[in-house]
Amino acid sequence: MATNFQQALVPHPAKRDPMQRRFNQSDDNMLVKQIRETHNAESHYLVDVRPVLHVIEDILRRAAPGIDGIINGTHDALLDDKAVVATFDDMLDGLCQIIHKISCEMFCKCSGGDLHGSTLALFKMLSNYPWEAKVVLTLAGFSTTYGEFWLVAQLCTTTPLAKAVAHLKQVSDILENSQALKPQLEAINKLLNAVVNVTKRIIEFNELPTEYLPHDSPQVAVVRAHIPSAAYWTIRSVVACAWQVASFTDIRYEHMSSTSEIWELSSSAHKLKNIHDLLAAELDGCRKFIEERRYEEEYRNLIRLLEIAHLDNMKVLKALISTRDDQPLVFGNPKARVSIDGLRRKHVLLLISDLDLSHEEIAILYSTYDMRLKHDGMYDVHVKGASYELVWIPIVDRIVSWDEGHQKKFSDLLTLMPWHSVHSPQIIEPPVVKYIREKWNFDKKLILVSLDPQGKVSSRNAAHMMWIWGNAAFPFSDGKEEALWDAESWTLKLLVDGIDAEILQWIAQGKYICLYGGDDINWIREFTSRAKVVAQALGIQLEMIYVGKSNVPKERLRKINSTIETEGLSQIWPEMTSIWFFWSRLESMRCSKARYGKTIEADPVLKEIMTLLSYDGSDQGWVSVWRGQSEMARANGQLALQTLKEFQQWETQAKQMGLIPAYDEELKKRHSPQHCTRLILPGLGQDIPQKVVCTECGREMEKFFMFRCCTD
Repeated sequence: MATNFQQALVPHPAKRDPMQRRFNQSDDNMLVKQIRETHNAESHYLVDVRPVLHVIEDILRRAAPGIDGIINGTHDALLDDKAVVATFDDMLDGLCQIIHKISCEMFCKCSGGDLHGSTLALFKMLSNYPWEAKVVLTLAGFSTTYGEFWLVAQLCTTTPLAKAVAHLKQVSDILENSQALKPQLEAINKLLNAVVNVTKRIIEFNELPTEYLPHDSPQVAVVRAHIPSAAYWTIRSVVACAWQVASFTDIRYEHMSSTSEIWELSSSAHKLKNIHDLLAAELDGCRKFIEERRYEEEYRNLIRLLEIAHLDNMKVLKALISTRDDQPLVFGNPKARVSIDGLRRKHVLLLISDLDLSHEEIAILYSTYDMRLKHDGMYDVHVKGASYELVWIPIVDRIVSWDEGHQKKFSDLLTLMPWHSVHSPQIIEPPVVKYIREKWNFDKKLILVSLDPQGKVSSRNAAHMMWIWGNAAFPFSDGKEEALWDAESWTLKLLVDGIDAEILQWIAQGKYICLYGGDDINWIREFTSRAKVVAQALGIQLEMIYVGKSNVPKERLRKINSTIETEGLSQIWPEMTSIWFFWSRLESMRCSKARYGKTIEADPVLKEIMTLLSYDGSDQGWVSVWRGQSEMARANGQLALQTLKEFQQWETQAKQMGLIPAYDEELKKRHSPQHCTRLILPGLGQDIPQKVVCTECGREMEKFFMFRCCTD
């Protein structure tokens, strides 16, 4: 027959009231109330439960193979973790007595079979301990006896002393009936795993940092309300396992297991799993709350840091790039990890982008960066050494998981960059990303944030300066940008500087120069043909160059270039980077002007910029004819071509006045008030003006939204 406490623990299903098997919500509330009454909240014995739990887990893990491990000889060697043992030994004097008392309570005072009563007795014994210590110490009391049992079982076949003890404890009989006992042992192991998992969650709750999650916060209150119930069912399950283990060595033990016993253990494991999942969800909520509070604090600190003066730029750079990594950057070829110290007291441009940074953008940056310490012939501006460093900070959405595809994309871009970069986008903390998006208005399009040697932001986006003037804009400050614009006027040099040095030679030689764009090859054929006829009639040397169109696929532009070159229609820019840069510079000019509140009514340069951009947004081509720096005539493709077709009507004026003045006057005469102007502005945010007026008639234009995947 089974022992009395075993019968009480697992009564026969037919004789058992279902209410004794499964507690409903009101029962659970009543039990929790009883447990709370045993808890002394005023007096707590502080216990470092982590090393204790570490030893417990090791005992349970090595006992888990059970019968199969003993019979097959697969049990592990003894633990030799000196650090853990030393840590635990320091606490042993204060804990061994209570652990021994708990073990006796579970394994020796089990008569009567009152599982709830035995659980309640343990809570009374542990009234002065915090909740996590109650659970860990109970588990420790169980583990000592449970470990001793399996230690004897493991050694009884090889050690005479263990063999003698095994006889007295009836362990030999258990080994002989190993197959019958196996289902029960598996159920115990499953339940103990559930116990350990819940215990870890209780401990983790106690370890949450109070500086971001005060004890009186609603999040803590919710979890704290669940802890007593979790502790009760955890300790109750440990007691149930103890009773099962105690029954193994009972001299009157006649059967090894029953379906009802295994069901009870499995039912408890299921309940603990539900408790674990509930605690885990609440803990996740607490951690997210803590993370948000920590990020908010770091964000506010970052704002303050960037508003105050510093002796150098180290604090600012470390806060923006990484405060936790001693070598957050890579530099050189091959790429090597380096610290931020190499940037101390230097002008620094932070290149901020996503992983869709185009090769054209990198190529232009590369060319400008490579010439920063030389005389900058690219822009026909002699610069006495623009001493600055460039640092790439890629911004990646943390919602999207970082995978091999993202890593390859990042690595491929990194190989194209000779400047500094973070070694991984993931080291950029969320508060920094928030600051970059909200304070520096980053939104997909790259920006270049300029920091002076003291870490002060001298320009929140120097990309426009870089595109327009190159290194001549050093030190890339707002004041420098304004000064450069004050010295500028609408000239052909401003339009093509840094793109085609040959055009600058044509200007010096006094040649007539025609820039034209569009993607209608038939119009291109007819226009270039008519332009050559007019030039021949006037006896002038006209250089024509095709500058493409901004919003068409590259492959289409390549085909147009190929046709123009094959048929000898005009000169071309064979590299797509030049065409991209031409339109990007125009867009940068518009954005730069917009930053200072300029309007086309008051700013002639902005008016010409907007005119070319609106030409580019239309479905037809356009023409801009120059002589020298500032003599210019321009029109949309239809008007420009029709006027050339009717050259005989104004040929006399052209011979008297010159081509540009006569052509400009004739275009203005023929301009019709009926027109359709379309302006396509890439991007969003601060670069998009609230309103745009038509450069042809001055009326405010309607606003539409266009979404485009890519132009490749």
